[in-house]
Amino acid sequence: MPDPPVNSDSNQVKMEKKYFLLDAKENTHAIKIIQIVFGIICIATAILWLMHNVMSLKSDSTLWITIVFLISFGAYQILAGFGKTERYIETGPEKIVLKQNSFLPKIELRAGDLDAIEIFPLSILFRLKKHKKIIFRFGLSNTEIINPVKDEIVDFAEMNSIPVEEKKEEI
Repeated sequence: MPDPPVNSDSNQVKMEKKYFLLDAKENTHAIKIIQIVFGIICIATAILWLMHNVMSLKSDSTLWITIVFLISFGAYQILAGFGKTERYIETGPEKIVLKQNSFLPKIELRAGDLDAIEIFPLSILFRLKKHKKIIFRFGLSNTEIINPVKDEIVDFAEMNSIPVEEKKEEI
């Protein structure tokens, strides 16, 4: 069988972008619609609850706590329905994108900014050239994703000449 053609510009194999969802499962389209509708219902309930209780002059701290909770939960459900709360890691040829918290924004780590990578059994430590560290924690809810992510991080580091060290965590 003949060898596949080699790109004359480079002997390196081009790394593809890969996306790893860190949540236990991806929600179906129907579930996402239900989340959006439920979020709207929560916010509408909070507004109606506010109008009813402010009109009757029964305003106290429990009213405000209830309203803030309903609005916050409704907003979270709407964001979840649109996929804005997904936790993921995306690897590509030039950067790694981390979103390990539903509420915080994603973090982009460019290959040129990374000084070293340390891989632990349940986390990855990215050392930046600016003497800053970013720790990516996997958690225990979706353990089958850990090894494929680690393998992709090692491939990314090798392709970009970033030193990688596997370490054991000591308790």
